[in-house]
Amino acid sequence: MLLVIDIGNSNTVLGIYAGTTLRNDWRIGTDKDRTVDEYAMLINNLFQLSGLTFSDLDDVIVSSVVPPMLETIEGLCQSYFKLTPYVVGPGIKTGMPIHYDNPREVGADRIVNAIAAYETTKCALIVVDFGTATTFDVISPDGCYEGGAIAPGVGISADALFDRASKLPRVEFSCPDQIVAKNTVSSMQAGIFFGYVGLVEGIVSRMKKELPEQPMVIATGGLATSISTATRCIDKVEPFLTLDGLRILYDRNRN
Repeated sequence: MLLVIDIGNSNTVLGIYAGTTLRNDWRIGTDKDRTVDEYAMLINNLFQLSGLTFSDLDDVIVSSVVPPMLETIEGLCQSYFKLTPYVVGPGIKTGMPIHYDNPREVGADRIVNAIAAYETTKCALIVVDFGTATTFDVISPDGCYEGGAIAPGVGISADALFDRASKLPRVEFSCPDQIVAKNTVSSMQAGIFFGYVGLVEGIVSRMKKELPEQPMVIATGGLATSISTATRCIDKVEPFLTLDGLRILYDRNRN
């Protein structure tokens, strides 16, 4: 079986693939201070709950936007899984031309998402990933990565409002019943939620005006489902897009 690991700024997502089937998936907090042994203990507990052991693993592929974490996870793979992981980065075959001023600057997660989205659609795309930052990535009809945009994530925006306005409480991100709210908590939820919907719609709309072909818009990430219920600009939600992309990259590189 294949273990795929996507290390994000806030969360690390793991998946187990048997062939092309995602058998298990887990989401844990990204903690740069955890040691190799601590991560081994945590992942071993998750495996045991699912009836798995480290010896079930045939290979591992990792993508990371947190450089200090990469050494820890590589150490975990070598010490406990007895495997050398594939790492998404320079030297790995993507099969996707990257039309960026400096291709090395593009986050591994953005390329992985683009590959997975194009593999299943084979058309022009905008991929929106709702993470710590929200990224918008454009893929051409012939499968080239054309660039994109990066915006502060919902959590960053909400935290900034809470931190800088002393009388405002920290609130849960959720869709309120109406935009004209009647109390402080609902007012904040309305502003954060619908403000973010407006951000997504505005960026997607401007991107579409710059593109020669009408793209499909695919969303992924923790808040993709919530945002998609409030806008028509998102055509499809793929919650496991990054994991699928890692599995596809592994298949392209294992020989």
